[in-house]
Amino acid sequence: MSCMALVIGVIMEDDWEGDDYEEEEILENATHCDKCGELTGQDILKERPKGDGIDYLLKCQQCATITTLHIRPPALIKLPFTLTDGPESETIYLEVDEDEEFIVHDVFKESEMLWEINQILIGEGRKAKYATARDVKGINAMRTDMVRVKITMTRGEDSESDTLIVPQETTYTGGNLMEHNDSTWRIRAIHTGSGRTMKGTVKASSIKRMYLHEPPRLEHFSPKTPRERRQAWKEGRLGDNPNPDRSTGEIKKGVQPPTKRKKRSRD
Repeated sequence: MSCMALVIGVIMEDDWEGDDYEEEEILENATHCDKCGELTGQDILKERPKGDGIDYLLKCQQCATITTLHIRPPALIKLPFTLTDGPESETIYLEVDEDEEFIVHDVFKESEMLWEINQILIGEGRKAKYATARDVKGINAMRTDMVRVKITMTRGEDSESDTLIVPQETTYTGGNLMEHNDSTWRIRAIHTGSGRTMKGTVKASSIKRMYLHEPPRLEHFSPKTPRERRQAWKEGRLGDNPNPDRSTGEIKKGVQPPTKRKKRSRD
């Protein structure tokens, strides 16, 4: 067993049925076991730094087979990026992992600005919509204030993928309802580059994929009283703006403003 990734806290099975998200099995220090023929948890018996990587002596928690796992970081290569901001363009070289993947329309951050890939050059004037860094000869990108958020929508047993194009400052909160394609969806989970959240708020530029599920019909309701409306805000059933702007003097329909008491003058 060599040159495989050692994953910490791998979730083996996701259960999206019902209102609660369940993690059925969590493996600590997981990798593929040649004898078991599947991903299994491993006990780390010994670890030793090796150059820029590390060697692990592992014992499979299922079959007790002892193996050595060699972890090595991918080699770094420099790629030319031509960045266009309005009428101005410049070419810079960025270090990337040789196995990094690039896709047309993907957005990345450089010099505190967002750039959208519009061309991937793979040599001899050829272009590709997708390529691995080791095959890329150059990348053209344009500055953008918009980001692409990949989403997976699940209705019953059917799922489909789509993409949202939104301003980079847009935020999404796990558990909230949102409208998309004339339908109402609940945000079940938000995946970022560093993990997953089901309740937190994440900026659009940090989202790798967002999972939406069709909410039960009972969630489609119109609150009839101010108290019912406040409770719905707390539960996230009416979006993500629980505090209306009172500076405009706006008064909710059906709610009477408080009556001011007149001061009694003293004789």
